[in-house]
Amino acid sequence: MEPSELGARVREVREMRNLSLRQAADAAGISSAYLHKIERGEVKAPSPHMLHALSEALNVPYSTLMQLAGYIVPAGSGGEDRPNLLAHALSSEELTDDEASALANYLSWYRHENSGR
Repeated sequence: MEPSELGARVREVREMRNLSLRQAADAAGISSAYLHKIERGEVKAPSPHMLHALSEALNVPYSTLMQLAGYIVPAGSGGEDRPNLLAHALSSEELTDDEASALANYLSWYRHENSGR
């Protein structure tokens, strides 16, 4: 099964944050098997409660995950104190899968190179 946009983006953000499947799932209070199903696109309608837990665990705006999951999110209801440009870029329809992957790889490399500072 092809991953959904939500699943693909969750996986990319998790990898950018250098979190294992288990680490991200534990932080969200869900099983790693369930998170794996989300990333593979096997969960068609994850609950808003679960999406909120994932948004906290991955430091991604809740409204972004809600939109990616297909929920209607009124304009201006994000509730974020500051814009999250990374989350916006990852949810943008203009960003290709190759571009998202390249961003994830670069961020992983950058964090590795700067971890000793």
